Amino acid sequence: MMEIFFETKDVFQLKDIEKIAPKEKGITSMSVKEILQSLVDDGMVDTDRIGTSNYFWAFPSKALHARKRKLEELESQFAESSQKKEALQKSIQKSKIGREDTAERAALMEELAALRQKKEQLKAEIDKYRECDPDVVEEMRQTNKVAKEAANRWTDNIFSIKSWAKRKFGFEESRIDKGFGIPEDLDYID
Repeated sequence: MMEIFFETKDVFQLKDIEKIAPKEKGITSMSVKEILQSLVDDGMVDTDRIGTSNYFWAFPSKALHARKRKLEELESQFAESSQKKEALQKSIQKSKIGREDTAERAALMEELAALRQKKEQLKAEIDKYRECDPDVVEEMRQTNKVAKEAANRWTDNIFSIKSWAKRKFGFEESRIDKGFGIPEDLDYID
């Protein structure tokens, strides 16, 4: 399909391409529109609407420029990647300095592993006694205070609804308690 555009260097309408493609290039006429649309989507063929007609064109110079731009872009990415690779290799070499396997280093690594294990044991022991931590105790007190205030607020709401129901419907308090499952000893928390 691209050969049609490159050889003729002309602008075509869809119906013209549908006539030319099967004759010159052996492309089935049913697939010409799909192929042309995929070329337009890929940016290989340009299209524009003039009046009520759609025109299609592709010039060899555009394809050449697109390839040159892509090549330049890939070359710059390659150069950038090469620089990153060199920098990383230098960094690896620098990191290896002082890390040669020696008896002293092996002993220090064993000591480090032992200290890390001891640290984990101490953390586990601290977690056992966490409940006695003054900060945790204070946090529990604050949480309890908020819970107590919320419970008293709901108790107040229940008393308000009970008094409203007594005034509005004339129910007895024991009947309201029984109907809604409110315990008889419901009271504020001190």
